[in-house]
Amino acid sequence: MAPSEPIIEARAVEKFYPQPDGRRIEVIAPTDLAIYPGQIVALLGASGSGKSTLLRMLAGLARPSAGEVLWHNRPLDGQAPDVAIVFQSFALFPWLTVLGNVEAPLKARGESAARRRKRALKILDVVGLDGFETAYPKELSGGMKQRVGFARALVVEPEVLFMDEPFSALDVLTAENLRGELLELWLDRKMPARAIFIVTHNIEEAVLLADRIIVLGRHPAHILTDFQVDLEHPRDRKSGRFVELVDYIYKVLTQPKIEHALPAVGPPHAALAEHHAARYQMLPHARPGGIAGLLELMIDRGGRDDIYHLADELAMEVDDLLPIIEAATLLGFIRLEEGDAEITPEGRAFAAADILTRKLLFKDAALKHVILLRQIERALRAKADRALPDDFFRDILDEHFGEEEAQRQLSTAIHWGRYGEIFDYDAGGGRLFLTEP
Repeated sequence: MAPSEPIIEARAVEKFYPQPDGRRIEVIAPTDLAIYPGQIVALLGASGSGKSTLLRMLAGLARPSAGEVLWHNRPLDGQAPDVAIVFQSFALFPWLTVLGNVEAPLKARGESAARRRKRALKILDVVGLDGFETAYPKELSGGMKQRVGFARALVVEPEVLFMDEPFSALDVLTAENLRGELLELWLDRKMPARAIFIVTHNIEEAVLLADRIIVLGRHPAHILTDFQVDLEHPRDRKSGRFVELVDYIYKVLTQPKIEHALPAVGPPHAALAEHHAARYQMLPHARPGGIAGLLELMIDRGGRDDIYHLADELAMEVDDLLPIIEAATLLGFIRLEEGDAEITPEGRAFAAADILTRKLLFKDAALKHVILLRQIERALRAKADRALPDDFFRDILDEHFGEEEAQRQLSTAIHWGRYGEIFDYDAGGGRLFLTEP
């Protein structure tokens, strides 16, 4: 459990921008949040959800439009909080050496040259940069530049270390290596910080590092879930609990209007799991054409790619690509593993097939994996005239999803069902009827 006294506490903080006509654009809804000692806290959210804005307010770099931020129970106004920030873009001074970059914040504080040098050399040794003191940023790799960023933040011995997507500009292997080194420094108490607050859009990164995870919704930003991670370090990405937590966060991010329960520790009873799946399985709002396009792109990339890298190449936001990935995963055409999407043999067959064969393969996959489509097909087959009004299925969905989402679910199911020639739909009469061979 967290100690009773937080280091930093936000009370009903808001961020909004007044407009000339008297309205205001609200970026962050009234939010309560506290940072306690001894924790790594991860703040997750889609692009544009206000994560960095919230970080800047907690760190004292930006003022909230309403509410207040407290530092050890005292208002932050007028105080200089004992924090440091590691940025995504390295933000090094190109005209200074590695040693000069690390000494820079100490020089700004008025530290003597001898003391600056002693502290900087010590922290460079801690982060593995001894021997590179006289190098300039242009001589360093991305990973080494970010190590300089770590050293510059840690040399001031902050009580809270803020990190704004510190690994997102690095390649996958370098990022993984630096995550491990950061965690090692934290667990071995080799860094002075009493708490770490990291902003990220990488779900697995959050579960791998954090003791506590906060997930933000958007328009405006608000907390969707805030929970403690019940896993010991080091964490196994392939463990059942790790996968459960990743899946839970993924659902919270992609289905923010649905209330998702944090999965209980331990494997659920098989019958209960089947009941839960039947009751709450939700169709991603993606079209078969989009799924086919994704699979064709995956084949061009050797059948496997990091979903964030794929989104960048397509100039798309990750959260816009996620429904298509989720739909392909639901149908068994791809599988997600350690942040990568990998095409399955079924997915390869679908992507390589002609139009008519694709329809047959889609039908088989949909009836095998999608409970709602299977239920609709069985209900229609049970009727003598093989037809039912759409209101029958809409009323059932309304019990689980609410009126607006029920309509969206039924629309997606109808689109999938018509594409796979599972059933057809008379929009004028509002009736679904079975497609006979």
